[in-house]
Amino acid sequence: MGKQLQEVQAEREELAIAERVLQRLAEQDRAEAEAAGATAPVKAQVAGRAVLLIPHRGDSLDETALPGDYRRILAIVRAAGGPVQVRAVGEELGLEVAVRGKLEPLRAKLTKLADRGWLHKHPDGRFTPRP
Repeated sequence: MGKQLQEVQAEREELAIAERVLQRLAEQDRAEAEAAGATAPVKAQVAGRAVLLIPHRGDSLDETALPGDYRRILAIVRAAGGPVQVRAVGEELGLEVAVRGKLEPLRAKLTKLADRGWLHKHPDGRFTPRP
């Protein structure tokens, strides 16, 4: 039991370090993209895997800066005409909405879009597009 606890703590420390590295890479890539005026999605390498970073919404960026699945989510929220729940977006995408685990990755994507200024997240968990 003690050995397992040590392993879990070691993994947790590694994850914390990876999160800090990812955040630094994202900030660096965002600064480079802003300096270059790039509108293409930015990719970073984390633990040997390519990770697509979602850019912050800015005056010079439009939806084409987002990966295709994020553009589709954004289009669904816009088409809803009002605040939309994650479940409704999942239904539109054809996900198994009865299985909560299928909606959590979608919720994370919607939240990521809200955190970066593409959507607005209401306190009740619904999302609307930003003007």
